[in-house]
This record gives sequence, structure tokens and C-alpha cells, in this order.
Amino acid sequence: MERESEVTRKTKETRIRVSWKLDGEGVYHISTGIPFFNHMLELFTRHGFFDLTVEGEGDIEVDHHHTIEDTGITLGSALREALPGFAGIRRYGHAVVPMDEALCMVAVDLSGRPGLFWNGDINGTVGAFDGEVIKEFFRGFANEARITLHVNLLHGENLHHKIEAIFKASGRALREAVASDEKVKGALSTKGCL
Repeated sequence: MERESEVTRKTKETRIRVSWKLDGEGVYHISTGIPFFNHMLELFTRHGFFDLTVEGEGDIEVDHHHTIEDTGITLGSALREALPGFAGIRRYGHAVVPMDEALCMVAVDLSGRPGLFWNGDINGTVGAFDGEVIKEFFRGFANEARITLHVNLLHGENLHHKIEAIFKASGRALREAVASDEKVKGALSTKGCL
């Protein structure tokens, strides 16, 4: 069974299209109009071994917030669509990733219960890019995907390195969580569903 989806989100502020193949090779085509964000999504894709296309247009002349948050929401919807009921998967994943002096631990539970639990400072700018909007991306993603996501930035000084570690760790943790497991029949839960 192909584990993939295509989702479009259209608002007065943004238009985001996501095509996501979970069992991929790390191939990406990312175009959001925000070069630094494109790069972070490319890292997420490559380290998660997904095939991902993201085409985004938004009111980036106002700021990056709407485009980045709506991209997270659209990715979350695409994940949920690609994994109906979170059936047949490992469900949990985690990764600890260093990026030079930065160190990030991410843990994910494809639980059906949305929540983002964040520890670490990403305030400041990378060029013209406002680091704090990254948290809104992950909040939108976790809420729409209906997953529990823990992001713990353990160390770091350079903001670029900190954000890069977060995206790499997120890709690796999610790859582990979505992995098919033949021992899992339906959802991995004593309830029988998530």
C-alpha cells in the first residue's frame, strides 16, 4: 500500500500544496518563498528519507509567520491522510542530533492526541529570518497531525545550528515512528484505535 498524500490549504493569506511520500528516498522540491525555511524543510526530508514537495505562496511581505504556520498545518494534514488511523506503524520515534555546538532531542508519539512540548530558546534572527516562528510551524504540524511532539534543545549558541538540529532530529524521529511494523495490527494501542 502506498503511504502518500497530497493536500492543499488555501486561505486569504496563503496557498500551500504538499505532496508527501513517506516511503521515499529523501527527494525534495521545496519552494515557499523563504530560502532559510526551504533549507530546513530539505533537511527534514533528507534525514527522514521522505519524498516531499512543498509549494507555498503567502504574504511574506508582511512577515513569514502565516506561510510557515500554514505549511506546518498542511504537512500535519498530509501526514494524517497518509496514515489513516496510524495503523500498522511503530508509533513512537526519537532522535538525538548534534549540529556542531547545538544538540537537540526530539521524541514523537503518533497518538491521536495533539501537543507540542518545547524546551529551548530559538529567539533571534538568521539573516532576515525570525527564529521564533519555527515553534509555530511545529505547533501547527503537531496539532493538525494529531501527534504528541517533544522538542528539547539541550545545547546551542548559533541560532542557525539550533534550528538545523531541530529539523534534522524531527525528520529522523518521525521516520522511526511511521515505520511499518508487521507485528502491529491496526493501531498500536490497547484501545484498538487512536
